[in-house]
Amino acid sequence: MRLILALSTLLATSACSSWAPNPEDITPVPGDRLLAYQQPREGAGEIVVTRDFGIRGGGCYIAVRIDRELAARIHVGERARFKVPSGRHVVGIGTDPLDVTLCSKGRLRREQLAEVAPGQRLHYRITSENDIGFDIRPDAP
Repeated sequence: MRLILALSTLLATSACSSWAPNPEDITPVPGDRLLAYQQPREGAGEIVVTRDFGIRGGGCYIAVRIDRELAARIHVGERARFKVPSGRHVVGIGTDPLDVTLCSKGRLRREQLAEVAPGQRLHYRITSENDIGFDIRPDAP
């Protein structure tokens, strides 16, 4: 009985955590939800953001922001690529301001500082965890 209780508790606390998609399961964000930083730039770098799979917020888009400008609306298992000038940038996530459902009523703001060199590609991952909610973190390619 104690084993069942322990397993039930473990499942209940981990059910809302996200997991990284397998590379073959990742889909690109459709063009109509890519809103900024899509034009090629000389001496630019690239910021790549991938959203985990997970139950929490699974029916909602998350706003991806570059330098606090809405750059994309990303769904679970999607990846967005942004062409940015070299230098320092703020990469962040927040609630989707274009959403009119309950998804946009929450409060979410997480940011990371990105130092991008010409030709460099930086990867970030949007995760969801029980204790902190959504977050954006540097990730390996």
